[in-house]
Amino acid sequence: MATSAAAPARVLTGDMSTSAIRWVGVAIDCADAGPVARFYQRLLGFELRDFEPPHWAQLWDPAGGVHLNVQGEAWYEPPTWPEQPGEQAKMIHFEVQVDDLAAAVAAALEAGGTQAPWQPPDRDSERFRVLLDPAGHPLCLFLRGE
Repeated sequence: MATSAAAPARVLTGDMSTSAIRWVGVAIDCADAGPVARFYQRLLGFELRDFEPPHWAQLWDPAGGVHLNVQGEAWYEPPTWPEQPGEQAKMIHFEVQVDDLAAAVAAALEAGGTQAPWQPPDRDSERFRVLLDPAGHPLCLFLRGE
């Protein structure tokens, strides 16, 4: 008896049915792909595969999760944190769960990030911290349960 390959998984979204749609990565802009790629490589333990600074880098999760593309653009302007009317707003930020907040903050700082001068006053700074990557993108580090 011959076996056939399994049919692709079906995804139902509202009234629409589709197949073979899968989110695999995200791309972020910056002025220079090098420092940003190295930051996320060190912080997240991703593999740096394609690297053409200052224009492009691609990082892969060795565990098979989504990959991260970093695109250098001459026109890039870092976001203002916290957001302010009339200023460049953030378009994306990463939410990163950690086991040890103090160690994760130290690792982010060592990798080239900075602690955001403004922290949300309604969040416990022992459980949640906002940092900025080398391009100024906010990055939230938090303990499980936040």
